[in-house]
Amino acid sequence: MKKTILMSIVALVVSFAFVSGVMAEQKPAPQAATTQETKLEKFSGVVEKVDEATKDVLVQFHKEKMTFSTGEHTKIIEGKKEMPLSDLKKGMWASVEYKKEGDKLMAESMHVSMPKMPEKKENPSEKVSTPEKATPSEKTPGTK
Repeated sequence: MKKTILMSIVALVVSFAFVSGVMAEQKPAPQAATTQETKLEKFSGVVEKVDEATKDVLVQFHKEKMTFSTGEHTKIIEGKKEMPLSDLKKGMWASVEYKKEGDKLMAESMHVSMPKMPEKKENPSEKVSTPEKATPSEKTPGTK
């Protein structure tokens, strides 16, 4: 009986040592790197410049300007359709989701649209008056 208990204790100690050694070798994934990769920032403004050679897009909102680098992974979406970088034009409104990679701002997605044109209201002072035609009863003197 003492021999069975002693063997059970030895087996328990050996298995505990084995499991501890295996768990010590496993390293937890670095959390800082994964949270930084998934953290996307947003910026919205008007497209000021599209450089197809470097695949950079300059977006401005008021006085703040940001240049975003695009790549194969960048999705440019107008409405519900995806569009190529070559169709992106100056003056379009862009909402950019990006992440920082070193000193570059890498665009993950760009939702773009043409800016809404303000309705032009007619100003009564700007109306050009056209001369009205005289009716036959309003003949000027000296005409037949």
